[in-house]
Amino acid sequence: MKSHPRQRDAFYPVECAGSPGGWRARVHEIIFGIDTPAGRAFDIGLVIAILLSILVVVLDSVPAIGGRHAEAMLVLEWLFTLLFTVEYAARLATVRHPLRYAVSFYGLIDLLSVLPTYVSLLVPGSEALIDIRILRLLRVFRIFKLTLYIEEYTKLAEALAASRRKIMVFISVVLMAVLILGTVMYVVEGPAHGYTSIPTAMYWAIVTMTTVGYGDITPHTALGKAVASFMMLLGWGILAVPTGIVTAEMTARRNDRRHGTRSLLACEHCGSSGHESGARFCKDCGASLPETGVQR
Repeated sequence: MKSHPRQRDAFYPVECAGSPGGWRARVHEIIFGIDTPAGRAFDIGLVIAILLSILVVVLDSVPAIGGRHAEAMLVLEWLFTLLFTVEYAARLATVRHPLRYAVSFYGLIDLLSVLPTYVSLLVPGSEALIDIRILRLLRVFRIFKLTLYIEEYTKLAEALAASRRKIMVFISVVLMAVLILGTVMYVVEGPAHGYTSIPTAMYWAIVTMTTVGYGDITPHTALGKAVASFMMLLGWGILAVPTGIVTAEMTARRNDRRHGTRSLLACEHCGSSGHESGARFCKDCGASLPETGVQR
């Protein structure tokens, strides 16, 4: 029997490519399954490895530590690289569509987590090249792999996706306010006080509205200070809007699940979740849903 995909598999459809009793099916259950002790142990171990590998990257950037323990850092980096390489190869080997996984968000993150180390090995003297050093810093992208193993990341991503239209409308309103008020400040203050162009005035408006306040450009006239004060007060309200939008969506989803109006029954074919209670067919691919699914 095929294992149920995790809730996170809704981001990329994966299916077991091996026979029900084959090694690929067993490895797939460990890597992608969450309902077995082996699957949970794999998740915990990989989270620890990701955190430790990021710690190595951070410490290696400190001259006092990286210079004194260069050999140890190199050994640790290669150990983590080999570990993540085996994990990446196992994922590709146990899904039905390896290319689909490879070009997915998490597939690319898996590739970026190992690619810089191999590039530094294959390119002689690459450590002296600034572009290769930047590429090696991409190892910190391993942090995104944590989103695979922490359920709260998935819930937040779902809430953001569901709120994207409201957030886009909110951003458009903010941009209009920045354009209008920035133009006003350009007219009121002018180049003599640092507002040399409308884009520069818009930069000042963004810095002021977000309450950052670098202080590199400041109003000098009474009217300019009045506009700046209005923008500061406006910024307080604007900062709360995105939080309210996402929080409302997360609360609505929690209430739906609590009252049984929405189920997290996962489709075995495409990994989609969030079907209506009592649904018999997948809302995305139309395949039959299992009679009993994973409820979270």
